[in-house]
Amino acid sequence: MKAWLLKDFGLDNLELGEVPVPSPQPGELLIKVGAVSLNFRDKAIVDGIYEPHLVPKNLIPVSDAAGTVVAVGEGVTRFQVGDRVNSHLYSRWIDGEPGPDEPAWCIGMPLPGGLAEFMIIHENSAVRAPASMSDEEASTLPIAALTAWYSLMDVGRLQPGQTVLVQGTGGVSIFAAQIAAAHGARVIATSSSDANLAKVKALGVSEGVNYRTHPDWEQEVSKLTGGKGVDVTIDVAGGDGLNKSVLATKAAGVIAQVGFLTGQTTRLQLMPLIFRQTTIRGIAVAPRTAFDRMNPFLDLHGIKPVIDKVYSFDEAVQAFQHLARGPFGKIVIKIAG
Repeated sequence: MKAWLLKDFGLDNLELGEVPVPSPQPGELLIKVGAVSLNFRDKAIVDGIYEPHLVPKNLIPVSDAAGTVVAVGEGVTRFQVGDRVNSHLYSRWIDGEPGPDEPAWCIGMPLPGGLAEFMIIHENSAVRAPASMSDEEASTLPIAALTAWYSLMDVGRLQPGQTVLVQGTGGVSIFAAQIAAAHGARVIATSSSDANLAKVKALGVSEGVNYRTHPDWEQEVSKLTGGKGVDVTIDVAGGDGLNKSVLATKAAGVIAQVGFLTGQTTRLQLMPLIFRQTTIRGIAVAPRTAFDRMNPFLDLHGIKPVIDKVYSFDEAVQAFQHLARGPFGKIVIKIAG
């Protein structure tokens, strides 16, 4: 089969090659990949800034995939040939709290990912893809949508009428805005682009704050909430901006720390954190059971993923370059027709 292989760190070392089609072992599914979507994690792995010591040679990258079961291993009962399924990043995190070694079983690193014509997914990890979505649309769900869902519903315990802050207009933030709005919450978004803020308002965002026009954007968010702050903040930026997220979030509110776009370290100011009694919760996607609960909600509310552009399989490098520029929504690579 054709597969993209990471020969060494750096996008120049992502090369299209051929490897044997894997054979499903007991409990495993062989998937003909229809499409994959890219996340910042995938770029960080290729760039060598995401646990580089764990990246195997000739890795097939990319965690998020949708496709069709074409063969099953011995003992498989949850799926059959012809079913359409999603991959799930944490292949052994099924329910409850994560175990201490979940990252050791992640699709797309260290386990082989979906940037190939075929891939292996264990039946316990696979999730039935929404019937209302194409493979391109369904491929956007495993990290971006599920991270947003888990942050809002399971960790933030979002209630209708509450207020959510989302940062930027990438995949997680747009899904969070769509899910929160569908759940009856008010959504405030930040972005450096007035044009992108106008676009997200069409998806249910109530107010937008341009953080270039308003460098002290946390003060603008405070004003929009009558000085109270938002109930839940989805922080994708990380870095020292986390201090602004604390000030934008209400007393005893929740910050879901899902990304590190502006830096993996932060100089956290403890006094505001302590006196506002803020909960900062690191989010590394979610268990598979949360995925199982999310998909019916997406169907019920007619939520469709926002896709910036779909690239062909041969255009994988261009897709990563587009991701680096900062898309509006998701970047997808179509593998099979």
